[in-house]
Amino acid sequence: MENIVSENALVVIVGAGPSGIATSALLNSMSVSNIVFEREDCCASLWKKRSYDRLSLHLAKKFCSLPLMPHPFSTATFMSKDTFIDYVDEYVSRFNVNPRYCHNVESAFYEEADQKWKVEVKNTRAADKEVSFQVYNADFLVIATGENSQAIIPELPGLETFKGKVIHASDYKCGASLKDKSVLVIGCGNSGMEISNDLSENGAHACIVVRSQLHVLSREIVRIGMVLLDFLPVNMVDKFVSFLAKFSYSDLPNYGIHQPTEGPFFYKALTGKTPVIDRGTIKKIRSRKIKVFPGIEKIHDNIVEFKNGALQCFDAIVLATGYRSVAHNWLKDYKLILDDDDKPKNRYPYHWKGEKGLYCVGFSGRGIQGISSDSKAVAQDIYRILMAQKFAYAPGSSNGLA
Repeated sequence: MENIVSENALVVIVGAGPSGIATSALLNSMSVSNIVFEREDCCASLWKKRSYDRLSLHLAKKFCSLPLMPHPFSTATFMSKDTFIDYVDEYVSRFNVNPRYCHNVESAFYEEADQKWKVEVKNTRAADKEVSFQVYNADFLVIATGENSQAIIPELPGLETFKGKVIHASDYKCGASLKDKSVLVIGCGNSGMEISNDLSENGAHACIVVRSQLHVLSREIVRIGMVLLDFLPVNMVDKFVSFLAKFSYSDLPNYGIHQPTEGPFFYKALTGKTPVIDRGTIKKIRSRKIKVFPGIEKIHDNIVEFKNGALQCFDAIVLATGYRSVAHNWLKDYKLILDDDDKPKNRYPYHWKGEKGLYCVGFSGRGIQGISSDSKAVAQDIYRILMAQKFAYAPGSSNGLA
């Protein structure tokens, strides 16, 4: 039989990815006690367990640091996955962030009578005789599980009949095991494009499905654009960035890749779709080493029929179809801050704050830079509320409650 205990907490943070550890570090620096719960056995599990080997950060290190700890001058401008993981581990140690690993938050709801968040947590690593189920009464609750909690598996006609290997990008590591195989990558975002490139470099016959319009830029062009956004309006930056991109990518329609009429940064704000940052994939598409197909009509056994009528046999399919948040599965009062799609119901830049002491970090679609901004806003807001309460109840205050 499970033992159940109840404990009080000032701030509960759910998730020990970059969002959770950044918020905890800032609260620690303000001497605000907090507890971080993480269902996995490590921090930043998405980076450590669900990313492919050749992954590197697409943005310059200036835009990829967490609060209080910029990257060293010696760090490469564009970091590898392993460099960023080392940075995260050092960050957790330096700022005394102590996540409670293997603690799965199963339910959280606001108790009006107590004006507290009831957070029910299952310790999945507890021994039989230890406490394995706990209820925490928190004044503040921070959702830091991010936008990438669960892999999206699309509904494709006939996918269940496919005789080959089907994996999601979260389980893909390297293309070496698929050498000489015909592999279809479904999804044309940064992950899909890089996995296609990796497959090709490892001797696989890679194809990619490109259904929607997308912007393609180099890392250097994106870097220039993000710097300019600090000084110029989006429309001006888009015009300049599009001018630079025209020299390298104006021929993409010839290869089945069509770009939106809106500029890349405005399009990102409008749709949430990040530009594809080219790291060699386009060169292989031009040389036909990677073949582009339009949408899928149906799948039967190992044969895929595409919207243009083309038929091709594949040995494997990689689903680079993204992730979704599943906060509503455990957060019973999610509508205090999120909509039915687990997106913030308040518009940017006030998306991070909900009602009754509820916050979210890492839901702005702005990557690590957005996480840094959100965590600062949340920590400062919690600190402000606590200081206001302390002053209101201090001896000699004029409210007559002291």
